[in-house]
Amino acid sequence: MAKHLFTSESVTQGHPDKLCDQISDGILDEIISQDPDARVACETTCTTGQVLIMGEITTNAKIDIAETARKVICDVGYNSASQSFDGHTCAVLTSVHRQSGDIAMGVDKSFEMKNGEEEFFNLHGAGDQGMMFGFACDETEELMPLPVSLAHKLAKKLAEVRENGTLPYLRPDGKTQVTIEYDDDKPVKVDTIVISTQHQPEVTLEQIRKDLTKYVINPIIPLELVEKSTKIYINPTGRFVTGGPEGDSGLTGRKIIVDTYGGYSRHGGGAFSGKDPTKVDRSAAYAARYVAKNIVAAGLAKKCEIQLAYAIGVAKPVSIMTETFGTGVLSDETLAEIVKEVFDLRPEAIIEKLDLRKPIYKALAAYGHMGREDLGVKWEETDKVDELKKATGI
Repeated sequence: MAKHLFTSESVTQGHPDKLCDQISDGILDEIISQDPDARVACETTCTTGQVLIMGEITTNAKIDIAETARKVICDVGYNSASQSFDGHTCAVLTSVHRQSGDIAMGVDKSFEMKNGEEEFFNLHGAGDQGMMFGFACDETEELMPLPVSLAHKLAKKLAEVRENGTLPYLRPDGKTQVTIEYDDDKPVKVDTIVISTQHQPEVTLEQIRKDLTKYVINPIIPLELVEKSTKIYINPTGRFVTGGPEGDSGLTGRKIIVDTYGGYSRHGGGAFSGKDPTKVDRSAAYAARYVAKNIVAAGLAKKCEIQLAYAIGVAKPVSIMTETFGTGVLSDETLAEIVKEVFDLRPEAIIEKLDLRKPIYKALAAYGHMGREDLGVKWEETDKVDELKKATGI
């Protein structure tokens, strides 16, 4: 390929959409810690002074939804009137009902065709139809695309220097963006860095730009990828005092590209946050990442995209696709057959293998669900490498 640019973004946990993701997953964690088999589809929206939590929840757990939401908001940093949005005083409204019996019926038992006959099994079917994508490539140690990896690291660093007091004038809302120049499909330099961060009104733009270069950009961006032509934009509008839910409304599931691969790979469209693992939007997307990462880690491809598709109430995927973009040591068709042999991609098997009935979700709701080796999640493990190599005869 000729030279080209690719850009990905990330946001901090104080971004209004990410705040909603964390509230939804915080509620899920509280429920699943008491009732691992709960059915949860919880969505959140927020605006100035107000949070609305809605959805379908079927559980035996006893939790205070409003109090859980307030704790998440305060932990993020919206914990005083000076932040313009305060978890202690904002209104929290709830509109929650039980999961539809029609949906539950498809999850509780799975439908299969066997020898031309319909059969039902006491094994979870998919909670909905849909397609999910997983991806991995050899651009970073965690086998993620470089643009989104650097954008997440910048966003995390931005939060870190606020929380540890290095830059106490920062506020919780912030966004980062990184553009990488590729040559012959290999990353060769950082073309552009964009950081927008909420701040206290008295600090000067000159001070913000100086401090963020020193404390955020320089520790994160590899020197060998920076050239004189690298462009850096810090708070390019000149002022970012009004932020969070006061500056813009937030909604669960509106940052699905940030959650995954930064646009580098395709996306099935389903959001993750607030959904229990019977929802294949979430669990099968994690499984697809697990498959793709193991394929790349096994040396079977330099980059790999997996598509899984499901029908509601049916356990086995209706389709499995592999795409290695010409980098595979085997044909994509052969690799797809090997994936079917090595990985059990029925929802219940995914839940068990990836240990998804645990309260692990709020920590994933900011800075991406993929590549999170820092959290020790199972879909980032490469424990299928030897089995894949054996199956391929390589």
